[in-house]
Amino acid sequence: MSNAYSKDLERWLPRLIAVWRASRGKGDGPEGRLTPQEVKEVGAGVKQLSLGLTRERQLAGARYMDDPRLLGAYLLFYWPVSYAQARQVLGELPNRPRHVLDLGSGPGPVAFAAMDAGASEVTAADRSKPALALALKLATEAGEALATREWDPLKKNAQLPDGQFDLITMGHVVNELYGATDEALKPRAALLEAILTKVKKGGSLLVMEPALRETSRNLLKVRDLLVERGYGIRAPCMYRGPCPALVKETDWCHAERAWPMPRVVEELARTAGFHKESLKMSYLVVAPKGEAWPEPPPGRLFRIVSESLEGKGRQRYIGCGPEGRVGLAMQERHRAEKNERFFHLQRGDVIEVTDLETKGDGFALGENAEVRIVAQAGRGVPPGPPKAPEAPAAPQAPTPVPPVKP
Repeated sequence: MSNAYSKDLERWLPRLIAVWRASRGKGDGPEGRLTPQEVKEVGAGVKQLSLGLTRERQLAGARYMDDPRLLGAYLLFYWPVSYAQARQVLGELPNRPRHVLDLGSGPGPVAFAAMDAGASEVTAADRSKPALALALKLATEAGEALATREWDPLKKNAQLPDGQFDLITMGHVVNELYGATDEALKPRAALLEAILTKVKKGGSLLVMEPALRETSRNLLKVRDLLVERGYGIRAPCMYRGPCPALVKETDWCHAERAWPMPRVVEELARTAGFHKESLKMSYLVVAPKGEAWPEPPPGRLFRIVSESLEGKGRQRYIGCGPEGRVGLAMQERHRAEKNERFFHLQRGDVIEVTDLETKGDGFALGENAEVRIVAQAGRGVPPGPPKAPEAPAAPQAPTPVPPVKP
């Protein structure tokens, strides 16, 4: 996460703590910091949320934000994490959104991330009244205007808020809808299709999910259903066919970003007994129906979709680009100034590579290989030249009609 994002988040932390204390009726305590007793209390709630949402999954789909203790734990731990994740992904949008709808907003981390990224009108929608109330209190603390709406996708005939939006966001929502089996995939895709009708031309739907294997693979399966129905993916995918990460059951695809963890988050993570040294999430940015996939810039492009797979005498990654998901490897002896960047890539970087030789499950970069960063992780891929329209087919000579015999 860039320094600018870090500074924005640091400004939110005292507000989060102040709103949390006020919601408990206990306003005393050091500004911007938690007391040891508060850390212990909130840490227990964070541990319960983590078990319920990422391990045992029994809280997925439950109304946990109506529980004051769990809502408080979410506000002080998962809110900063979700905000930072959203700021990363928002950096990949092709246009700065002005009018934003955040569905399943909770107390608004993604909504406020969009606001800090330049949105001028933001609406937060959720089924939890207590979560929306906290979002409004945060907006008051920050001196920002935030509209709120109640929205429950599981209610029969649930209506989306009126209007059309440049961006609709769904942060860690879709994986909790319609159950935990493959039967949930089609209704999830249908919901996203309905939501996409509210996205303006040139706008996007951003779906962000946990980086767990199950939730990531399910998001990719929903992606494939949308792609089958003619939707284009703005990010992170450049491959236009069925997702190649689904071929093997052991594969999945997620983003990972380094970030300077705020002190409050670090204390709560330590108390809850787990490490959170980086931001991990899965995400899709989907274009509305009828809009083409973005044209990539020229060259052989790959998004790095793995950590470094460094071996003896070589560097290796998994890349995914217009030609699919492949291994990319280079021997240390071929290292040179023109390909030095290959040895320092981050998951999410998009690179252009030359001098590739087919080898094993992918490509080896030869001694003449050049490696250029097209887009760093968290940045949008520059658009390539638009495709030239296909030349109209030459007119066919009319088929002669045989004369009618008298």
